[in-house]
Amino acid sequence: MAHMVVSPVGKSVESPTTHDFLTNKWESMALEQQILRDVAAQLINSDTVVLENQALRIKRVGSGRWRTVQFELNGRKFEAIEQNRNKPSRWGQLAREKHQVVQFRDVATHKYVAVAVDGEITEY
Repeated sequence: MAHMVVSPVGKSVESPTTHDFLTNKWESMALEQQILRDVAAQLINSDTVVLENQALRIKRVGSGRWRTVQFELNGRKFEAIEQNRNKPSRWGQLAREKHQVVQFRDVATHKYVAVAVDGEITEY
């Protein structure tokens, strides 16, 4: 529920509550996670990733010919990378077990920020 406050010109206006802020934050996070799920699914199952009516070309990199695509989300550039099955990590093990694993990396910082496993997003 919003609270009423008096604006500088003497009119009553609604002030957003903490609940409103958190609701908007959760909705934003849910939308971001849905976009990451969509990108991961398209990366694994298609030749292109379509995001906001823009077709992004999937590249193949490395000796394993892993799929990768760059995209923007909220003004930041990310790279989605198909997990290398030969890596000894838990993500590599899941990929060896035929799970669909996609890593997400922030291009500016070179840090991995999230992973999708069979459509389930985990943020780091």
